[in-house]
Amino acid sequence: MRLGERLRANYFFAEWTGTLLVAVISSLVIIPGKLAANDTENQGVVTTNGQRLTSELSGSVGTREGQRLRLNLDLGNVVVRTHNANQVNYRVHLETDASQKDAKQLLKNFAVSASETSEGVYMRGETFGRHCSGRLWVTVELSIPRNYGVELTTGGGNIETEDINGRVSATTAGGNISAGNIGGPARLETDGGHISVKNVAGELYANTGGGHITTGTVSGGATLHTGGGHIRVASVGGVARLSTGGGNVTLEHSGTELVAETIGGQIEVGEAAGLVRAKTGGGGIRVVRVTGPTNLETSGGSIYLTQVDGAVRATTGAGAITAWFVSPPKRPGTCDLQSGDGDIVVYLPRQLPITIDAQIQMGDEHHVIADPAFPLKVSYDDATNGSRRVRAEGMLNGGGETLRLRTVAGNIRLMLSDSNKQMELYKQQMAQLEQKMESQLRIIEKSLPAKDVQP
Repeated sequence: MRLGERLRANYFFAEWTGTLLVAVISSLVIIPGKLAANDTENQGVVTTNGQRLTSELSGSVGTREGQRLRLNLDLGNVVVRTHNANQVNYRVHLETDASQKDAKQLLKNFAVSASETSEGVYMRGETFGRHCSGRLWVTVELSIPRNYGVELTTGGGNIETEDINGRVSATTAGGNISAGNIGGPARLETDGGHISVKNVAGELYANTGGGHITTGTVSGGATLHTGGGHIRVASVGGVARLSTGGGNVTLEHSGTELVAETIGGQIEVGEAAGLVRAKTGGGGIRVVRVTGPTNLETSGGSIYLTQVDGAVRATTGAGAITAWFVSPPKRPGTCDLQSGDGDIVVYLPRQLPITIDAQIQMGDEHHVIADPAFPLKVSYDDATNGSRRVRAEGMLNGGGETLRLRTVAGNIRLMLSDSNKQMELYKQQMAQLEQKMESQLRIIEKSLPAKDVQP
């Protein structure tokens, strides 16, 4: 399924084998409570449209801004729009295959109830009546006040919302979730679809069993998990915890702390202001700018750091490590770069005060190569296993924080940094990340329901 994908005609398709209870609107079952006068304006007349039987119900319930809508469905798509009115309008469309044995009964075994409560509006769509089997498509369209919260639950179907100024909770057992801007905290969960949301003014929790997760700016913290899809985030102001069972992780801006993990994909981070911990089972890691304590680990990919402005520990089992250091660093600290079978290439500004400690375990076939501007002492040590270790040490500009470089079977290169080239790389890579996120957010925009359409 592609991001923001809708099922045909905005209907949810559900098919069961054997016997089951199905739902359809044939009459309105009212939960005790105060209802708007026009709540029962359409009582669900069954009509035939070619090979389909359909039934619809529409109505409204009075409310006021600042409250919330709670919707619980056994199954079906949910589409939420906003308007400038103190009421919740709804339209429910059901459709079934007319050739089925129990077609008409399917349209008589689904009840919808709606009522005003002290917290806002409560709606329920559920199956009842005798057993029957067949196919049913359900879509619930809602218009709510702009300053309103929602709590949406469906047993299977897509959930789509426009911009909502309140708290949002959306849960589906098997569809996509696509949301506009959210003016409060949000909790989005699906057992197997994609999750996409624009900007979130509070905390964001998003979890999917296997789809992609795409978000804009998250003002608070973000906990995002997918069983196997990609995670793409524009910005997180608080703590970001991003994990996927096998996809890539992309984050443009990280705030106070970042913990990113994927079993086999790549991790790509733009600017990281705080603590960074990133781990992948087999992909590469790229961080454009790090200023806080950073710990990067990959089993088999390369690590690329464009602007190192703080303490970094980077480890790879088989890939190369490339790091550009800035001068003077804002948060100086010991840096430790280790590779099993790859090269380590470090770019150092001429005026950077730093102490070099570099070592190659298999020095017979690999070398330490340094720019003449860096005075280093090179020594050799024959190990008991027959290999020859090479070590290079030196204090540049009077010495400073230690830069520890270790590789088993790779070369170590110490290069003089070109500040202009480094800045060009930084701008280029940040622009690439921004373009990626803008493209993804445009996809979200296109997937959202049309505005100002009243049920």
